[in-house]
Amino acid sequence: MKESREVRFVPGPLPELEIQAHYVLQNSGKSELQFFDVVFPDAKLYGRKNLRAEVDGREAVLSSLPTEYQQETPGALRIVLDQPWPQKQTRGLVIAYSFSSPEDLGAQITLGESSFHLGSRGWFPLPQPPKHMLAPYPRRPERTVYSVRVPEDFLVLARGRQTGRKQEGGEVEYTFQLSKGDLAPFIVAGRYTETGSHHKVNQAALWTLQPLTEDSARATERIAAAWAILQSDFGTLDKNIQVPHVVESPELRAHVNGETGAAFESFPGGVLVNRDALALGISSEAFLAKGTHALAHNWFGDEMYPTRDAALGMGEGLPDYATIVIDEALGGEAARRRRITKFLQEYDEARKEADEKPLGVTMLTDPPKQRRINLAKAPLFFVTLEDACGEAPMRTGLAHMVSLLRGSQVGYDDLRAALEQSTGKNLAETFRIWLNEKGIPAEFRDRYAERMEK
Repeated sequence: MKESREVRFVPGPLPELEIQAHYVLQNSGKSELQFFDVVFPDAKLYGRKNLRAEVDGREAVLSSLPTEYQQETPGALRIVLDQPWPQKQTRGLVIAYSFSSPEDLGAQITLGESSFHLGSRGWFPLPQPPKHMLAPYPRRPERTVYSVRVPEDFLVLARGRQTGRKQEGGEVEYTFQLSKGDLAPFIVAGRYTETGSHHKVNQAALWTLQPLTEDSARATERIAAAWAILQSDFGTLDKNIQVPHVVESPELRAHVNGETGAAFESFPGGVLVNRDALALGISSEAFLAKGTHALAHNWFGDEMYPTRDAALGMGEGLPDYATIVIDEALGGEAARRRRITKFLQEYDEARKEADEKPLGVTMLTDPPKQRRINLAKAPLFFVTLEDACGEAPMRTGLAHMVSLLRGSQVGYDDLRAALEQSTGKNLAETFRIWLNEKGIPAEFRDRYAERMEK
């Protein structure tokens, strides 16, 4: 199998992204094929339009899947072949479509007049294995090439190793290569001014649409320090990413339902921020705390991503636990205690506003007041796990989970298995109490009350 992709930014008052994917596929099954299915980006989430497909240079008809397969494979369409596809033979497939600015601008896409970003899931087509056929899922080739075509004054950051740069007219085409072990591609690009970094490992890079007027030294150093701590404790994120980037994205909205104002969103090379976030002041504690939390989502959101029932407890709790790890590394045990006390206070305040649901069944789609309770409780769950496991075994277990399950969905069972393997301890009771019961255990409160008094 061979695979390549092309992404082109088309500027204008209503900018678009043109996407093309090229495949050479072989029928390695036991029967000739009459059709195959492809999962496409969600039309509403991505503003997808102008969809077309070609097989061996001929326009292909796209149709809905039979009813019995639609729930199993949402977003898929069927390509019916005009001639049977014999065993061992190859077929060329070209898929093309465009994105306009969608209704929901967040984790997977933002698109504006001067910038865009595509996350590492959902925006590219995925050919599916034929139903009822003894054929394997199409395997990713040893090397995948993709290109990004943008106006010549754009900066570009993308997954993989840059292998080419070619200027044509007022556009530049960048070429990137992914190895078989790399995660899926992401792209961040725009008409940016860079502050900081210049590839110094102790500084982050700030990409903004207008030059910054405030001193950025504290921000670039703090973000780079947080990045280094996360890589040390939870594993190297990507060998091709030398420094983290904080990138302005005016169209960005908060990733938690119902939140407005300042928005911070992780992407595999750093953090996207909107204008409300920049208005906090890039060196302010509010900006740095939210930016660090978003940065940690790269390990616990891109490298692996939580199941729906763990999206709050793990998807938000693990990045908040990571901020405690960072605070301790930079400020010692006292800084750790302060962060834990802050979460306890937030939990107690939130309990006054709503009835608590158990952490294990609280969703990101729950009402904001209920969600707030367990957004504060979730990081404390990981603190109690760290107390039970020990710091080094806890972080080793999480690093192993990130490494072994990279690119996969994870849930509470995966978390427990990873920690029990790294510690040799039975953590069933701790998981049961914190996930299934309401409240903060008295033993936890007593332990941290005593520590604060000392």
